[in-house]
Amino acid sequence: MAYRIEYSPETEAHLQALTARQRPIVFDAVDSQLAHEPTTETRNRKPIRPNPIAPWELRVRNLRVYYDIAEEPEQLVTVVAVGVKRRDRVFIGGKEMQL
Repeated sequence: MAYRIEYSPETEAHLQALTARQRPIVFDAVDSQLAHEPTTETRNRKPIRPNPIAPWELRVRNLRVYYDIAEEPEQLVTVVAVGVKRRDRVFIGGKEMQL
């Protein structure tokens, strides 16, 4: 059974900070990678150490999608942040975040 994918209200601002070329890359990756088995670790999808953003990270090129998973009452993936990784720093909504 497929997970329903939901974007948090804050994510809209994060997506606006991306270029027009980066946005469809994020949407395609989220749809293909997180709709089925989002809790399965892969090379680009993994749980991350405790942080204030989200417990899971999806890597797509230099982009990062941070998400949370709920199993009850329905299977739901909530994308809570989208950022750009530059070297060892992550920028979410144009602002540097410490993870």
